[in-house]
Amino acid sequence: MLSDTLRLRVSDSTAARRRFGGKSGKMRNILVVIDMQNDFIDGALGTQEAQAIVGPVIEKIKAYPRADVYATRDTHGADYLDTAEGKKLPVEHCICGTKGWEIHPDIARLLEPSHIVDKPTFGSLVLTRLLEEENEQEEIQVELVGLCTDICVVSNALLLKAALPENTIYVDASCCAGVTPKSHEAALMTMEMCQVGVV
Repeated sequence: MLSDTLRLRVSDSTAARRRFGGKSGKMRNILVVIDMQNDFIDGALGTQEAQAIVGPVIEKIKAYPRADVYATRDTHGADYLDTAEGKKLPVEHCICGTKGWEIHPDIARLLEPSHIVDKPTFGSLVLTRLLEEENEQEEIQVELVGLCTDICVVSNALLLKAALPENTIYVDASCCAGVTPKSHEAALMTMEMCQVGVV
């Protein structure tokens, strides 16, 4: 039932454009899966809310053609604690090559390896450029899911909205989790204020 519901939502680009103000005409639907990595799910920075969205995110990915799914992977080095981020968040996580850095195995097997973007910070300019290139080939609308709503999801959503202001960019709140439920809700409100849709 959940899978059917998600497929209907993904295929109904007309309704999404009507709600969020995207362009008319044929759209290619792109899914971006943000940082569904072990350290954010049940590792160093894991939460119960993050664990709860693993199943829905898997169903979401299955609703898209494999070629239309991109993913990000938070990637830090052994010097993380000496970085600007590490000094403000002194918890080692997503250190390249560790188990915590890896994308959840049930999600990773659904992804095209060439569509996984490693990023050293919250938002990815590389991902933004890749989707700008996709948009040059065929107009796209972008759905985002993943972790954490209030850090990396919102960062990438706003980068994409800035790069593609006339395209529909939206997040599925049920497939995202924040550092806390309160900060999750705050991030959703921020995105809505910046004309990123929330479903």
